[in-house]
Amino acid sequence: MGVTGGSPLKRGLTKTVYYIVCILIAIAMFLPFYWSVLTSLKPDDEIFAMPIKWFPDHLTFEHYRKAFTTVPFALYFWNSLVLAVAGVLANLFFGSLSGYAFAKLKFRLNKPIFRVLLAAMMIPGIVTMIPTVYVMRHIPFAGGNDFFGSGGNGLMNSFWGIILPGASGTFAVFFMRQFFLTLPSDMMEMARIEGCREFMIFWRIYLPLTKPALATLSIFTFQAGWNGFLWPMIVLNDPDKATIQMGLQAFSYNFQTDYGPMMAGALVAILPILVLFLALQRYFVQGIAFSGIKG
Repeated sequence: MGVTGGSPLKRGLTKTVYYIVCILIAIAMFLPFYWSVLTSLKPDDEIFAMPIKWFPDHLTFEHYRKAFTTVPFALYFWNSLVLAVAGVLANLFFGSLSGYAFAKLKFRLNKPIFRVLLAAMMIPGIVTMIPTVYVMRHIPFAGGNDFFGSGGNGLMNSFWGIILPGASGTFAVFFMRQFFLTLPSDMMEMARIEGCREFMIFWRIYLPLTKPALATLSIFTFQAGWNGFLWPMIVLNDPDKATIQMGLQAFSYNFQTDYGPMMAGALVAILPILVLFLALQRYFVQGIAFSGIKG
């Protein structure tokens, strides 16, 4: 007669193996970050020393000083922060507004339009990059353009050229729509009976209930905007408007890379994302869990 779950010895051995595997995976995941921190704190002569010094003889903050003096790193940091925050605010508002419409409002072509939205999510961004550049360059009455969108640069070389194309991302609309589907429609019907306008139903009743989804979407959107490199590289030509990711490439020149300052700059670059995640982590798991309940 067998024992459910096996013998205590077998269960203990299984648990031990499980924890060992988890520890090994955690070490493998943490090792690149640890190496980046060490590289940013090691003197130049110890970065490529063999054998590898996992615990350097002495530490230096010279690479951090060099990262902020070689290039205007603080300016790049501010530019990235402005673009990322603007992208988050735009996606939170327009994404939640569109998600509410798809989830709660009954209108013609609701489902067909949403299917088109889902299909658009499958198109790689690189495919639409050239058409987007053309649209940004030929927007009428922007950047010196006339009524026909000619004669100037449009929104190229401006922050608006970064913010507007992603102001209402397809993922934001889909994500918020999934969350709104989990909320009951009774409150909406009662508010309509009381004479409340549709936008105020969205703004005062439903939007405050979506804090977990908004927090989760904020993390995703901020991370995407903060780490953006290719699109800002195409749109922005003014060095004073460069982002922090563009600034990191300044440490690679003449087929050489100054790894110390680059690693120092990269670690500084991840601080805002880390702070944002720590501030919103209590909403993060809840937002992920509830946003995929209904299809």
